[in-house]
Amino acid sequence: MDLTCLLVTSDAALLDVVRTSFGAAGVGVELRPDAASAVELAGRRHIDGFVIDCDDVRGAIEVLATIRQSRSNKQSVVFAVLNGKTSVSAAVEAGADFIVGKPVSDMLFRNNIDIALARMEREHRRYFRHRVDLPVTLLCSNETHTGRVMNVSGGGLALTHFGSAAMEGTVKIQFELPGTTAQTFRAKAEVVWRDAVVIGLRFLRIEPECRLSFEAWLESLEARLQFRESVAPSNPTSGLARRS
Repeated sequence: MDLTCLLVTSDAALLDVVRTSFGAAGVGVELRPDAASAVELAGRRHIDGFVIDCDDVRGAIEVLATIRQSRSNKQSVVFAVLNGKTSVSAAVEAGADFIVGKPVSDMLFRNNIDIALARMEREHRRYFRHRVDLPVTLLCSNETHTGRVMNVSGGGLALTHFGSAAMEGTVKIQFELPGTTAQTFRAKAEVVWRDAVVIGLRFLRIEPECRLSFEAWLESLEARLQFRESVAPSNPTSGLARRS
């Protein structure tokens, strides 16, 4: 599922343990050696998990707090690596899910990853955007607009072809779920970003009567993607789905 973890450290030994342990679980690792670059990356996209070297990177504990305040990563899994300065209680208070002390034990770290994977996969599904092309109706400020859904995840969707409407704030959306019998998806969402041709929406509330059908549809999209990747040629640029 292309899970990704961000490691914030300049410690070569910790880097080796994290890459080996997450690699064995099929999770990619991105490295940032300083707090500022880590905050910049986490501020512009969703990341499934974080490993933060809290005591040996200046400002790293503030990175942890920033993650928990962000819209995209506040539910992501966070490992706090301590080295005698930050207390366990302070790391937990800042938002850490797992506490690991230096020197880091490979076995202990892998055991923690096994526990964390289910949550990382769940968060990944909420943010992974599947490409689709469906008509959609929006109600905003008592005005009705039509457009096209261009990608969708468990947490929101992106729309295009909605004309010159200056949509903002909270909107109601509905569209027909493919592969279902007379099942309409209805939800309340908020506009979280927009440009000249696309708007991004985050779900605030999905109507209960269509939630199960919506989740089943997302699972079918994921299954199709995994099948395409399994039969795709070895060319690394083939069969990829884009995240937004």
